[in-house]
Order: sequence, then C-alpha cells, then structure tokens
Amino acid sequence: MQKDEFVEAVRASEDNLYRVGMAILKNEENCADAAQEALMIAYQKLDTLREKKYFKTWLTRIMINECYKILKRNQNMVSYEEYIEKNEKGAEDQNYTELYQAVGQLPADVRVAVVLFYIEGFSVKEIAVILEVNENTVKSRLYRGRTQLKKILGDKEEVLC
Repeated sequence: MQKDEFVEAVRASEDNLYRVGMAILKNEENCADAAQEALMIAYQKLDTLREKKYFKTWLTRIMINECYKILKRNQNMVSYEEYIEKNEKGAEDQNYTELYQAVGQLPADVRVAVVLFYIEGFSVKEIAVILEVNENTVKSRLYRGRTQLKKILGDKEEVLC
C-alpha cells in the first residue's frame, strides 16, 4: 500500500475510529490521542498488512488496542467530567441522544461489540477478528447489549428501530 492509498484509506476510516474510540474511552481528548497513536502505528507497520481489503478491520483493531492502553494508564484517574457526571445525577448533555447515552451505560465489552455491529456495520465475523474472540462470544455480547438497552430505554424501544 502506497502513501496516497494509506491517506485515502485513513480518511475513509476517520468516523469509524472516532466512534470506536468514544465507545471505549468516552472522552474526546483521549479518543484523539488514541487515534493519533493508532494511525502512527498503522503507518509504521503498514508492511504487516497482508491484504488491502482488510485495512479497516486492521486499523480498528489497532485503535481498540490503543484505547485500552489509555484506559489502563488512566484507570486510577477520574476526569473532571466524570466527577461532575457522577455527582449531578440529573444533568444530561443535550448533544447526545437517549440511545447514545444508553449505549454509553453498557459494559465496555458489550458496548464495543454493539458500536462495531450496529453503528460501524461490521459483520459478526469481522468483529470476532477485531476483538480477538470467537463468533459466539460476539453474538452473546450483541444479545446482552440488546437486552440491556431494552431495560435501560424501557418504553422507548422505538428508538432502537
């Protein structure tokens, strides 16, 4: 893959990287850091990509790894936003829909699977490769995600459609 092809493929994957990063990190600054690191690693290790058609899957896997590195590094720190959110139960951010907020309440492993499947459009097989789990695990996480979203949203199930 040449430099021009890499740039074009990255531009086509920008939204994907952002959504995956936000699903895991829930913080724009950390998401931007993870994306920058992921792109740098991807460019440096471009020769390890076996087939160009799997670029998006490969890049997503790198992004997820970088997000988890940031989570691990920051696990003892609480951001100001999180502190305020936990202490102000009634405060809601108007920029996010109820469904997005509900997805944000899911456990991390379930949330990532839901975002990759329903928002990013990856197949169960692709998600299994990205998350390095088997397909049944992905199906189980998606089922748990749907079940938990129904509980969280209650009577607002039409939001899921």
